[in-house]
Amino acid sequence: MKSELLDLCTSSVNSQNRFHEFALLLQNYLEQHFHIHHCCFLFYDGEAALKPFYVHSSVQVDYQQMKKIYFNSFLSQQKVVDITDVEQGFPFNHMVFIKESHFDKYGVVFIQSSPEWLTFLQSDFFEDFINCVSKVFYLINEQMEIRQNENQYRKLYNMTDLFHSTMDIDFILENMLITIQENFPNLDVELILSNDQDRQTKLQIKPFDYLSERPTTIQAFVSGEITIEQAFDLNRCLLNAPINGRQAIYGILQVSAPISYVFSNAQKDFIRLLAHTSGNALENAKLYRQSHRLIRDLQLINETSHHLNKLLTLNEMFLFLQKQVMQHFQPMELCFVLKEGNEYKITEATTDFFKTEESTVYIQHVVKHFESSQDSLFIADFSRIVGKEILFKSIMVIPMIVEQRINGFCIVLHHEPYFFSFDSFKLLQSLIHHSSLAIANLVLRNQLQEMVNQDYLTKLYARRYLDRFIERSLENDRSGMFLLIDIDNFKLINDTYGHQVGDDILVQIGNQLNKIIGTSGICARWGEEELAIYIPNISEDEAENIATELLRTIPQATNPTVTISAGLVFWNHEQRPDFHSIFLQADTALYNAKENGKNQVCVFNGSFPSHQ
Repeated sequence: MKSELLDLCTSSVNSQNRFHEFALLLQNYLEQHFHIHHCCFLFYDGEAALKPFYVHSSVQVDYQQMKKIYFNSFLSQQKVVDITDVEQGFPFNHMVFIKESHFDKYGVVFIQSSPEWLTFLQSDFFEDFINCVSKVFYLINEQMEIRQNENQYRKLYNMTDLFHSTMDIDFILENMLITIQENFPNLDVELILSNDQDRQTKLQIKPFDYLSERPTTIQAFVSGEITIEQAFDLNRCLLNAPINGRQAIYGILQVSAPISYVFSNAQKDFIRLLAHTSGNALENAKLYRQSHRLIRDLQLINETSHHLNKLLTLNEMFLFLQKQVMQHFQPMELCFVLKEGNEYKITEATTDFFKTEESTVYIQHVVKHFESSQDSLFIADFSRIVGKEILFKSIMVIPMIVEQRINGFCIVLHHEPYFFSFDSFKLLQSLIHHSSLAIANLVLRNQLQEMVNQDYLTKLYARRYLDRFIERSLENDRSGMFLLIDIDNFKLINDTYGHQVGDDILVQIGNQLNKIIGTSGICARWGEEELAIYIPNISEDEAENIATELLRTIPQATNPTVTISAGLVFWNHEQRPDFHSIFLQADTALYNAKENGKNQVCVFNGSFPSHQ
């Protein structure tokens, strides 16, 4: 027996299954010399339960139920124990301990004794036999642990070195799985990652869900410590190792084994180190990706803000924003809504869905939310809120807030629940908030321009705006008319009725001018009681007809009734006047109309005006 054990130690140095060979040698030896046909070999490695050697026992035994407590009372007393009365119905009657005194791991051999075995127990050779077998067991265990640890940590070192050379999250996760499967080929592995993971991962990964995960998995994720569960409902033994970095825990590496499997301390340490190394590498890759994404996000916001500040109209702004949001967030539907007074109005920068009745449920929900709050909305599954199946489940809503007031909002939708990440939500918030300032500035600029361009009393255009309009028309149009109007006896109206009535008459005449001219030209206040009309691309006959119509209808549109005198200038591309001369000509014609009795239009014709 010593010779065979020595041969086992020396001839199988590189063997990976020497425990199997050791157990097989003992089994053959017991059968050959002691006629023991039924035996079972178990191994205790410092954990709370025993597990079998890698050899087929001659008898099937529920070894998972054989706890360490059954043997503690015998270990310090004797190496062979009669267990006939310990376990009723147990197929063995002797238990042999294979253990070195200073070694915390041991083997247990259950045998069904024979007469030869009972004789051998009383011989002088038995003690030497047990000591020799225990010493070989110890040496084999030591050598196997050294080789196993060496192989595992060499792989761990190589993987760590590999992780330091990449920032690819897919590559890191894939190699973590490969390393586990290489070291534990008979076990199953699953990655359970938290919901804030990047969606670019191609591997099959289970999202971490607090509502559906097993308590031991949640415990490992929260505590950062390995947990082990005998999952009898799955008939599996589950080891949950947290994938933790320096800043956070990113998920769980779950190793699944048969229900009777017992993970050794060495295995748990290796899985813990692997998960921790992978967690650090994953964290570095995420931070690297986040830094690049942050740079892109800042570039997006800067580019958008810069471009918006160059645009001249609200419609152009919203159309540009629509393009940016569709490109960078990939929503299926998008809508920009502006608040005018107490009403929300959809802008042109809106997809077709928001022009249908189906969009009402989304708009109404958002409007109701903003009645009591100014917070943005980030909804992962809208169907849970409305309590029914709905077309678009993922929603982001960002209000456009300026000076603590909501001026409008942006809605983006997608069919899939949980489509938009929280990072996308924060980016859209920044983009809309920066854009809101540019939009508000444009609104204020337009309002200021209107104040500059319009007369505050009559709401007609101011003279400066009229000057610019005429100057562009003289350069670009083929013809035009300029009519300078003066209210007859306006001073007498003010003296008789007061300046308030005089102001009302100016407003009444302004309204009549806009009514007749419409969008064909512009009407302006020229001076105190002087008004002006300019219409481009008009014929001379049409110009005279408009002047005559005004002369006729203004007395009817005013209360108290007033009349007007007017000077008309018509030009065409063959006789294009100078910018300044057109005003002088109209003023000359107006003077002539007033000198000839008022309540008439005088047309400037060459050097001398003609009367109507």
